[in-house]
Amino acid sequence: MRLTRLHQVAARCGDLAATRAFYSDLLGARYVGQFDPPGLLFYEFTGTRVLFDRNAAPATLYFWVDDIDDAHAALAEKGVSFDGPPHLIHRDEQGVFDNPGTEEWMAFFKDPGGNTVALATRR
Repeated sequence: MRLTRLHQVAARCGDLAATRAFYSDLLGARYVGQFDPPGLLFYEFTGTRVLFDRNAAPATLYFWVDDIDDAHAALAEKGVSFDGPPHLIHRDEQGVFDNPGTEEWMAFFKDPGGNTVALATRR
């Protein structure tokens, strides 16, 4: 037996309406449904479901983007407040995650529930 596919991740959600507006309207995520009570909101990201729950612990959600500079600029233009500009996280000299010398870049911000959200790409 081997685990091969991540099915669902839970993240904190304080205000269902604010979280739904953030992920649907601002980030353009695919909304799946809401169950209230108990206060659950679901989104789907290419086969992985994210459950936003009032009782969940905060999470860090990393979203892959092809062009981090364009994604950062587009979201900043929509009012997303980033912790800083996209920056180098790791240079993979040995080729553990990709070709040797590939760099992993990220930019971080918070969602309405206090979860950390990251844009991630490789260069």
